Amino acid sequence: MTAPPAGGQDAAAGGRGRGVLEGAFALLDALRRTGDEAGVTELALACGVPKGSVHRLLDQLVAVGAVERRGSRYRVGPQLYRLGQAWEPHPGLRPAARLPVQRLRAATGAGVVLTVLREDMAITVGSAPGELEALVPVRDGTAFHLDTAAGRALRGPRRGGGAVFDREDVMDGVCCVALPVRAPDGRIVAALAGMVPAGRRLDALAQAVAEAGAAITRVLARGVPRGTVPSAALVR
Repeated sequence: MTAPPAGGQDAAAGGRGRGVLEGAFALLDALRRTGDEAGVTELALACGVPKGSVHRLLDQLVAVGAVERRGSRYRVGPQLYRLGQAWEPHPGLRPAARLPVQRLRAATGAGVVLTVLREDMAITVGSAPGELEALVPVRDGTAFHLDTAAGRALRGPRRGGGAVFDREDVMDGVCCVALPVRAPDGRIVAALAGMVPAGRRLDALAQAVAEAGAAITRVLARGVPRGTVPSAALVR
């Protein structure tokens, strides 16, 4: 009998490990997309993974707290949430944005999102629900295409500079104003956007968004004390 090549068993084990990890992350992403709870059949269809494999992976994820089970339904668990809260797209950004985001929402009634650029998407890392919550829910972790106002603001300076306006370009009945948020050295580290119903004055909203973004930059310039724990969510 021919002996297996040196390292062959390790490579096979590594391949199986990667497959399990990929399957687990596919399940977690499918649960995130549902926004609530899902069953085994739903998740198997969403991920293209056999139901038996989904069941086994879910059992393992439940055991480590990454997923919670309620009867025959599953949802993202507290351990995964805690791990996600440890991610900082830029040092101190999320704690620095907490009060400015709250105040922007309170002053304007807008749905507010703080987004960062990741690959070809704008990812929400801070949010405050506003008047449009029933129509356009805002949640941390939501991804936007770069053709949105927030996405365009993240991509950097444009001719004329200033705010990026969306006057029902993406969705009927929804207008948006976004501006880049800069680190003290001038680099764009995020975009701050406010969404309001069509018909609202956007120049006043743009001024409020600019002031909130400047407030975030000032806090970043002061620095965030070591050990600062981001709040469970920027805004309740």
